Amino acid sequence: MSHSGPVSELGVESLTDQLRNTMSYNEDNGVNVNKPDFRELDLGSPVSPLLTRPGGLTSTTATSSSSSSGSVSGRTATGPSSNIPRISDSNYNSHSGELSGSSVESSPKNTRNFKPGHGRSYSTGTHPVIYSGGGSVNSPALNVFPTGNICPSGRILKTGMTVRSTKTDVLRSGTANYGHGSIMRGGAASKPGTTTECGSANYSKGLVVGGGGGGGEAMRRMGVDNNNDPEEMKRIGNENYKKGHFSEALSLYDKAIAISPGNAAYHCNRAAALMGLRRFAEAVRECEEAIRLDPGYVRAHHRLGSLFISLGQVENARKHLCFPGHQPDPVELLKLQTVEKHLSRCTDARSVGDWRSTLREVDAAIASGADASPQLCACRAEALLKLHQLDDAYLALSNIPQLEPYTTYPSQLKVFGMLPEAYLFFVRAQIELSRGKFEKALAAIEKAGQIDCLNVEVSVMLNNMTLVGRARSNGNDLFKSERYTEACSAYGEGLRLDPSNSVLYCNRAACWFKLGQWERSVDDCNLALGIQPNYTKALLRRAASNIKLERWAEAVRDYEVLRKELPNDNEVAESLFHAQVALKRSRGEEVYNMKFGGDVELVSGLEQFRAAISSPSASVVHFKASSNLQCKQISLFLDTLCARYPSVNFLKVDVEESPAIALAESVKIIPTFKIYRKGSRVKEMICPSPEVLESSVRHYSI
Repeated sequence: MSHSGPVSELGVESLTDQLRNTMSYNEDNGVNVNKPDFRELDLGSPVSPLLTRPGGLTSTTATSSSSSSGSVSGRTATGPSSNIPRISDSNYNSHSGELSGSSVESSPKNTRNFKPGHGRSYSTGTHPVIYSGGGSVNSPALNVFPTGNICPSGRILKTGMTVRSTKTDVLRSGTANYGHGSIMRGGAASKPGTTTECGSANYSKGLVVGGGGGGGEAMRRMGVDNNNDPEEMKRIGNENYKKGHFSEALSLYDKAIAISPGNAAYHCNRAAALMGLRRFAEAVRECEEAIRLDPGYVRAHHRLGSLFISLGQVENARKHLCFPGHQPDPVELLKLQTVEKHLSRCTDARSVGDWRSTLREVDAAIASGADASPQLCACRAEALLKLHQLDDAYLALSNIPQLEPYTTYPSQLKVFGMLPEAYLFFVRAQIELSRGKFEKALAAIEKAGQIDCLNVEVSVMLNNMTLVGRARSNGNDLFKSERYTEACSAYGEGLRLDPSNSVLYCNRAACWFKLGQWERSVDDCNLALGIQPNYTKALLRRAASNIKLERWAEAVRDYEVLRKELPNDNEVAESLFHAQVALKRSRGEEVYNMKFGGDVELVSGLEQFRAAISSPSASVVHFKASSNLQCKQISLFLDTLCARYPSVNFLKVDVEESPAIALAESVKIIPTFKIYRKGSRVKEMICPSPEVLESSVRHYSI
């Protein structure tokens, strides 16, 4: 209504009462005037309490008429407050995660002035609406937002009022900021139309965190405010990349590419993340795609050049590093030149069979930057094999980078004269053959032949392997027929074709043993063990041949190695015992009363004790007490040593049952171990560890 004159005192009181009534919510009759003022309502936000004005007033409604010639003091102001937060009208394209200008509807032009420090609440049809997925946010006049708690319905309530419905809205996959307060929504699912999907908006200083889940929640964890903006995803992906979080960066670049697949920079960045994850084949494809989209993209060319250096492809690397019209990166160019120099020397050394130089140069090439090249790793394995280091060669073969086939191998690219993939199978075939895995070796060389059927080395290797297999099979048949001389010739023919085959050397050693030519048997075993140091069969045959040659120390040494490799093999243990006895005899030591495989003998009398320790072989005596827990634990280990060292006499004395022995031997602490030889004590150990005890037993067992 309008007033034509000054308001009388009565009129002011009536107006004040009227305003008070209009700013009330009647709980009894359910009348909602829809112009509520508010006092603080606790929604249980765990983020921060909501700020309120003194006296509980946060927002008032200006109701004075524009046509009134008078005014109600304190109800109006001459202009908008500079302290009221507002959304900028500028267009946001800075990829900072803020809403773009198109996401927010413009404010109404007809605005009203408010007193500084006061906001405004709206009646029906003007509640703030959060919308995502390219929609808009309806903002009230002057982009002014309430500074208090916002209920699910959007109303501002005063303290003491209750929310009739216990259902809560669920704000999913997005964030929105309202005023100064911090509101966290979540919980039960809401009715259709009350859920905001995948949107994000910034309103003044507050924070609204949505419940629910989906891709937006994952994006928020990675720092993405707007998961529909590929530039924002790229920016956050770059931050993750700088921190070394390559998987997270890759995921963000993937999403950016899904939105904008034609952006060359996204593919180039994805290649960088793949390089960090050492997925080089995929990284090559991504760089090639970036160059296809933008042929003049210098960074993509340089990144692809660096990739090719890592893969050992120097010609491809030079083509992209030295991109026409652009200066190459001096660091990468120097790396390229260094790798190329060592590769050239490696090729020359391999061609003349200088395997030590080959190994040195290939290691230098890998250290210079070609550390992801499967072919160089294979060359290293081949050089180790030729140097008779089979275990190291097999380990190097196992560590070859596994790259799935990709299309960046030009048809003219060769590695030591053969196609790159063929060379990998070529080396594998040689190593498997030397390990005696003939079937695996044959399968590998046949695969190499299918890939590069015109290569001479592959063809010769395939032919030789067929002949070696035939010689091996023929030799085995002759050995079974006890035609040992002919079997030696058959194995020798196989060795002529494959001089690095440890299995053929060992098989021929068995033939020499049967023919009584033990020296030649030892020689072939030495050749086999030079290629494969832990070859059990070769150790057994060499030890047996040394026994025949009465080389007891060498036999004992081999059997002790075998005892560690085969701790449960009773035949090896017995052979070791007899070799140790023979060694003692050869040294002039008395070896009577020595038996294989005895138990720990209990000694109870002093005379029995003195007779037992008078043996020329070592006697280990355990002084113990049945009630002592530590003695019980070490006794179990002593049983193991008794089986492991059959040439040693193991005795035990219970000091509680035989105090005379303990007194005679001055035993005061248990468990105590003493080692005797010919009645004299040579070693004493008090409470030894199992390792110390075994070390002493081993020392005195020979």
